[in-house]
Amino acid sequence: MALPPRPNFTGADPATLAFYRDEAPVYTASGPDGASRHLGAFLDRLPPGARILELGCGGGRDSEAMLTRGFDVDCTDGVPEIARQAEARLGCPVRVMQFDELDADQVYDAVWAHACLLHVPRPALSGVLARIRRALTPGGLHFANFKGGGAEGRDRFGRYFNYLDAAELEQLYGGPEWDILAVEEHLGGGYDGRQGPWTAITVRKSSR
Repeated sequence: MALPPRPNFTGADPATLAFYRDEAPVYTASGPDGASRHLGAFLDRLPPGARILELGCGGGRDSEAMLTRGFDVDCTDGVPEIARQAEARLGCPVRVMQFDELDADQVYDAVWAHACLLHVPRPALSGVLARIRRALTPGGLHFANFKGGGAEGRDRFGRYFNYLDAAELEQLYGGPEWDILAVEEHLGGGYDGRQGPWTAITVRKSSR
């Protein structure tokens, strides 16, 4: 699908937000029921009871797994309709917050961002990561994963993806602000039912 002119904003793409708003019940009920394949290893790096911010929690499957393991989880999503679906699953409040609204300062031991930062327009990514870093305590951990491709675009539902490849992702996180702990490339699917490349990255807030 052709990519329309990219606006100069720091928030989420309006067409992508509209998709998740309109498809909230179907979207949150779709996909695997279990937690992300990457979550267990990430949580194993954290001390018991660590405070975790989840960005883009979707239907709440990963939040549920974190809560079950005894972590203190701040569940958030940028779409009210999605947040309400997660609340119904979790039985606890889910905050409505877009990425550029994050203003916490050294509050969280970890920030989990599964399959959500991939919707951030490329020019806004560095600013969002700066907010995530500020929200972390010293030495705090951050996870994110992205669909690969190397050039931004839209899927058949009109959702925007930044489609970062592994080299771009390592460059994005490769400055003095972060220590890269793990990078994993794999084939995976999505809501559109298509298989393609994904890259997952785990980093630590650097003290440098």
